[in-house]
Amino acid sequence: MSLAKPWRELDRETVRSAPNRYACYELGDADGTTLGFGAGILRDELKEALAYGDAERVRWELAESADHAARIRADHGE
Repeated sequence: MSLAKPWRELDRETVRSAPNRYACYELGDADGTTLGFGAGILRDELKEALAYGDAERVRWELAESADHAARIRADHGE
């Protein structure tokens, strides 16, 4: 199940503006097809995804802690 958030382009500006907080994130291709989910410190995770070319789009839900981010991820089937 996808996150109920709008897609953003996964580019340097998005990474730069991403909160430095825990989050569950969803990676997608150019068509908006989900490629995978992750959880962790959002800015760090997006830097890595951008560097490796893992996706073209991203959306996320912020969390209060690592455990909270993991629960959000589990709620979305990952």
